[in-house]
Amino acid sequence: MEGEMEMDVAGDGGEAASARKEVLLTAINAKYIHSNLAVYSLKENAGAYAGRVGIAEYTINHLREEILQGVYRRSPEVAAFSCYIWNIRYVLDIAADLRKILPNALIVLGGPEVSYDAPQVLERYSFVDLVMVGEGEDTFREFLECYFGGGRDFSHIHGLCLRDGGRPVLTLPRQAAEMDSLVFPYRNAGGLENRIIYYETMRGCPFSCSYCLSSIEKGVRVKSLPKVFEEIRFFLEHKVKQVKFVDRTFNCNHEHAYQIWKYIWQNDNGVTNFHFEISGDLLREEDFSLLKKFRPGLVQLEIGVQSTNRAVIREIRRKTDLSRLAYSVSRIRKEGNIHQHLDLIAGLPYEDLASFRRSFNEVYGMAPDQLQLGFLKILKGSYMEEKRESYGMEYADCPPYEVLSTHWLSYGDVIILKQVEEMVEIYYNSFQFQASLALLEQCHENAFEMFANLGKYYDINGYFGMKHSRAARYEILWEYVRKYFPEREREFQQALTYDLYLRDYVKNPPPFVRQRSKAYVEWVHAFLEEEAAQPEILCGYGGFTAKQLFHMVYVDEFTLDMELLLKQKRIRTCRPRTYVFDYRSRNPLNHNACTHAIMRGHFAESGAGER
Repeated sequence: MEGEMEMDVAGDGGEAASARKEVLLTAINAKYIHSNLAVYSLKENAGAYAGRVGIAEYTINHLREEILQGVYRRSPEVAAFSCYIWNIRYVLDIAADLRKILPNALIVLGGPEVSYDAPQVLERYSFVDLVMVGEGEDTFREFLECYFGGGRDFSHIHGLCLRDGGRPVLTLPRQAAEMDSLVFPYRNAGGLENRIIYYETMRGCPFSCSYCLSSIEKGVRVKSLPKVFEEIRFFLEHKVKQVKFVDRTFNCNHEHAYQIWKYIWQNDNGVTNFHFEISGDLLREEDFSLLKKFRPGLVQLEIGVQSTNRAVIREIRRKTDLSRLAYSVSRIRKEGNIHQHLDLIAGLPYEDLASFRRSFNEVYGMAPDQLQLGFLKILKGSYMEEKRESYGMEYADCPPYEVLSTHWLSYGDVIILKQVEEMVEIYYNSFQFQASLALLEQCHENAFEMFANLGKYYDINGYFGMKHSRAARYEILWEYVRKYFPEREREFQQALTYDLYLRDYVKNPPPFVRQRSKAYVEWVHAFLEEEAAQPEILCGYGGFTAKQLFHMVYVDEFTLDMELLLKQKRIRTCRPRTYVFDYRSRNPLNHNACTHAIMRGHFAESGAGER
């Protein structure tokens, strides 16, 4: 919260801001590190009145009264809010109170959460003066020209919903803007280095997925490559930590995607990471040839699978070649330099629990770096919303409108899937249990059963809803193993220990960590003496003594073949092998320590722990 409060105060501008009347664009983001592309784009495209537009960014972790106070201190003539499913309740509560304390301010809403039922928004909420419908750059600029020009009749401006004699009226729809006509959103923004920057090079989507709002807009508008390169150069020069492209199906235009990837590779600054949402089945051979050249960590790919049930895929109007997608994921994984994030959606039509289990196991078998198990959200304006009754879909009245049940999935099934989702987040997506999960899979019929049973164990023991430390997560898994698979204790003891130290040197280890013998510790000291004098393995620790190294790297002996377990998920005992956990050398994709395998003082091999 400290960082968020600093941002809030800096945004207020004190008395100076209060004295200068302004239009205030307010964003309430999901996290502090996120940027809000919409408000930056509106401000930079505001034309002659951009100097009268201010930005205030908060997060959903702020107290509502903190946001209310911050907006009040700015004393805006117009208070405009960017609305999404994750912040709409905050926005409405704050706007209602703002009307009471700034009765003369114009309150404006915009964004996807209010664009598709704008008349109903005005009918329900008397404190809202107007709604901007659809993309807003041109609409907002024309609104400012009218407002600061002394006019209060906005009915001639396209893309608005306003009141006429007390009833809501939609003006003519706004024609979509040419991408190259839009001003770069971040040209005057500061403090971007430690934030996730959202960026777009296209609008629209060529596909018609029934659950997605992007399918409503027909056609795709693309920003020219010279303009894209110029804007990417800005991010590279400012050493932005991560740029997240919000383009839907980034590689739907192959040449556009390829040239951007090529530019990023050729101009890599060694710091910035670029995130893309792509269709895996659209990747071509020249894409693979280029992607394998990337610095590890330069790019991460999000690939929406959603389901492997072809009847489901057809019904939601997706076009996916699943075998080609699996091939693409395998090709990229083989190179080991790009983080892949695969998505599944629970609650889709025709997908029951058995079908989802198959989808989960097939995607898990693709070995993504992260597997995101999401739940269908019935978005306003989507085709899925039109079909909700025929699908028997019950969903939450409050945002994010998550599905509760369908003709094929009961709420009891949803509960099971929620538990699986949390277990996947904790034990798979964290990268902290790789060896343990590889071993645990051998004890279950399939991956879904493994996570479902683990979730059931959490539920029975009241572990859900509790905040657990990292060490506690390992101890819970150790409890689970000892209860249900006591014959595998020795193997799990080693796998858990390996995983534990693969992330960090734990000073107070959990009970499953075997205490190293006095003789072995003496050998470790001798080994570190040799490394301190003439490093062969620990090359990044120059100047440290053996005593210091003993508390900086962890060294332990294992009889479980860890390489075989991690790479092939096969279990084999071997001669005692010592592993050195090097925390100054980490895998850039999962941040695990590099491990060096040695045979009692003789260097054998090295490599980073990988899935």
